[in-house]
Amino acid sequence: MAYKILLLAGDGVGVEIANSALRVAKFFQSNNILNIEIEEGLVGGSAIDQTGTPLPEETLRLAKQSDAILFGAVGGPKWDSLENKDRPEAGLLKLRSELDLFCNLRPATVLDGMADTSTLKTKLVDNLDLMIIRELTGGLYFGFPRGIFEKDDQQYGINTLRYNAREIERIAKASFEVALKRSSKLCSVDKANVLEVSQLWRDIFKKISSEYPTVELTNMYVDNAAMQLVREPKQFDVIVTENMFGDILSDLAAMLTGSIGMLPSASLNDSKQGLFEPVHGSAPDIAGQNCCNPIAMIMSLAMMFQYSFSEAKAAQMIGGSIRSVIKDGFCTKDIPIKDGKIIGTKELTNKIIEKLQGLYDER
Repeated sequence: MAYKILLLAGDGVGVEIANSALRVAKFFQSNNILNIEIEEGLVGGSAIDQTGTPLPEETLRLAKQSDAILFGAVGGPKWDSLENKDRPEAGLLKLRSELDLFCNLRPATVLDGMADTSTLKTKLVDNLDLMIIRELTGGLYFGFPRGIFEKDDQQYGINTLRYNAREIERIAKASFEVALKRSSKLCSVDKANVLEVSQLWRDIFKKISSEYPTVELTNMYVDNAAMQLVREPKQFDVIVTENMFGDILSDLAAMLTGSIGMLPSASLNDSKQGLFEPVHGSAPDIAGQNCCNPIAMIMSLAMMFQYSFSEAKAAQMIGGSIRSVIKDGFCTKDIPIKDGKIIGTKELTNKIIEKLQGLYDER
């Protein structure tokens, strides 16, 4: 049985890094390590230009039939004047909603030799291995009513923060399960001192915790969590939070690693179908210059192998190859490795594939 992957490159640097991930996937395919079928589709600004919509029906059909989606990036100034519902990002939001991809995993890991590339002191981030879990299909990004309205000659902007008990229960259970496979420490981040939604969140997490007696559950307000991530990030192992807080905190955590170009992510539904993408955006200012860091995208492929396909050995091969390339000092310009050898997107991908081949030959 083949694993069906839908590749959605999108816009900007998404095209370049999608090509890098495709080449790595084809390594596993051509060496008969994994049975993979890959289709490609349109999404984001490129889809708008060709079809008039950021998520064509054909792309959504392919997505629903796939086992997993590998996603590049969407957006750019070309489409900024469009209404929110018509912009490239709306295609990604609709994919998350249509596939019910509620559980977003965002690891922040500092690889060997990269601790001194962080803006924090080396001792604070050396060997950092943090997982942020973000609820992805509820909250302000999807709540109604929403919009800009006019009343009594005054404009109002309205967004609605809402969660129901079922949405909170399933992200709670997913986060406890992840914590069980790590160090059994889980920190739930909310704003329960101000928001009723957060109080419901906290109450339900407390209830679910009784089902996981070996996991240590703590609670923290989001403002304090942001401060603590900068002050002492290694106090955390798994952080779980709602949609908007997770969006902000995971980007903050990205910079603990030295570059946002190092961070992959996975968005999963109940059946483990997932969308896998780098945390960084489309970076149109450097698109086409062969300088974007492909590691986050390639690590997103590794997360696909691990979480959707349960192919842990293949995921470990990718992780080991990337660590080996970094240890050799090869990097793109966003990674300020001391005495590093700065190379381009294609060249760094070549190095990773060479290491993969070496691991395969040693079997």
